[in-house]
Amino acid sequence: MKLSRRQFLAGSAAASLLPVAGHATSAAIRLEPAPSRVQLAPPGYSMTDVWSYNGTIPGQTLRFKQGDRLRAQLVNGLDEATTIHWHGLRLPNNMDGVPGFSQPAVQPGETFDYEFDLPDAGTYWYHPHAGALEQVARGLSGPLIIEETTPPDVDSEHVLVLDDWRMTEDAQIHESFESGMDLSHAGRLGNYVTVNGSDVLEVPTRAGERMRLRLINTATARIFSLEMQGIEGWVVALDGMPLDKPEPASTISLATAQRVDLIVDVTAAPGEEAYLVSQERGEGYALTTFKVASGSVQARREAPAPLQPNVLPEIQLKDATIATMLMEGGAMRGMDGAVYKGEQMDMRALMQEGQFWAFNGVAGMPDDPLVSAALGETVRVALGNDTRFDHAIHLHGHHFRDIRADGTLGPLRDTILVPPGQIREIAFVADNPGKWMFHCHMLSHQISGMMTWIDVA
Repeated sequence: MKLSRRQFLAGSAAASLLPVAGHATSAAIRLEPAPSRVQLAPPGYSMTDVWSYNGTIPGQTLRFKQGDRLRAQLVNGLDEATTIHWHGLRLPNNMDGVPGFSQPAVQPGETFDYEFDLPDAGTYWYHPHAGALEQVARGLSGPLIIEETTPPDVDSEHVLVLDDWRMTEDAQIHESFESGMDLSHAGRLGNYVTVNGSDVLEVPTRAGERMRLRLINTATARIFSLEMQGIEGWVVALDGMPLDKPEPASTISLATAQRVDLIVDVTAAPGEEAYLVSQERGEGYALTTFKVASGSVQARREAPAPLQPNVLPEIQLKDATIATMLMEGGAMRGMDGAVYKGEQMDMRALMQEGQFWAFNGVAGMPDDPLVSAALGETVRVALGNDTRFDHAIHLHGHHFRDIRADGTLGPLRDTILVPPGQIREIAFVADNPGKWMFHCHMLSHQISGMMTWIDVA
């Protein structure tokens, strides 16, 4: 297969190695979101004005061991309020980073201390939840890795942060953060894709090498359709949670906010190249190029063993509390109207308020929760998409399983993609007390109506 290059900017950028904050110590990690300039575009183009944590895109990799205690101080160097949401973590409600729900927004020049234990190993990430669309689109996100106490048998590990950017011709971030087109359609899709902040990421490897790849989609709306060439392997975890058994995979769909852990073997010959390819509109381009060194070839190994599981309560469907989330609105379908800030409005009035979507007839955050659950209760939610667009639905503070058509339970996740005109049913144990946000992670959709919450007493 011939790999086509991206059309936005010609040329390539150097491989990008992620800065890493070491394993947890008694000292807090300092995270300062602030304006900075980075070389996102290839050499020869101007540097891009971004917002970043500690001056890097993506933010530094925070790496801990399972059971560690995370200590981080947010120092707000922006001219607007912000927070940090620790995406996918089971943590105390007051550490979840949702302004007005779990903490006050951190004002410019102020600080906030996050401190909590890390019960689950896996691949996670961090990003703001105040002004989330613009702040994430300008660059505020970073990977969070929690290592298993017993790591898998691999030769190397690579964290790959996938993102897209809406750029102007002079390599600056386009200011159209709340365009009606984006809000009412598929969201803010970029025209320039990076991995670890680089246009072309090159990774040296050897024939037969076994690698662990941790993929994180930090884009505000893009769904990546991925294909492996010259590498073969297995999905071993989704959204940080290990599968019961590794699943062979050659193609992967990764919606916004989702993560996947792969264990792969390099099957390309010495001196050749292997690729992680993004498929888009019938064409493929290399997101990551694995350059295979000349020399001897390692023998192929058996399929990997499952990762060490995280301990979560067992889902009991028999006595579950049942709820429904009906998604309505958007372009090419619309809706008659919805309640917004306590007032029933028609579609025209909603659009004037920047609201294009609704859950169960309510646009924006409702006064009442979608579900009120007792601690330890199993909850079952039908997610119905009566719109013309995909929606990536994310639940804070919990992981859920999708309920398959035959009644069996799928793998644990914290974000699920619901295609247009379809229903996905999920179930989870409400084992984490507090008020937890439940929303579409296409961030343009979130700010224009698609948000609700659950209450765990």
